[in-house]
Amino acid sequence: MYMAPITVEALFMQLGLPHSEADIARFIESHRLMKTEHLANAPFWSDAQRAFIRDAWQEDAEWVQVIDELDAHLHG
Repeated sequence: MYMAPITVEALFMQLGLPHSEADIARFIESHRLMKTEHLANAPFWSDAQRAFIRDAWQEDAEWVQVIDELDAHLHG
């Protein structure tokens, strides 16, 4: 069975966020995190989004790599 690769765009869709390249760039620019701030604890997530991120990390789900990528961008 073919499965599409999990991308940042797919993650934003999963989180219910606008997911064009421009939307993602704007999100990253306007939601920077402090070095000590954990992605899942960021104040801009809804409870459902926060739970999805935490669950993905805890379960080492297929989303982890792209969540880590987003985390790096927001801390960059």
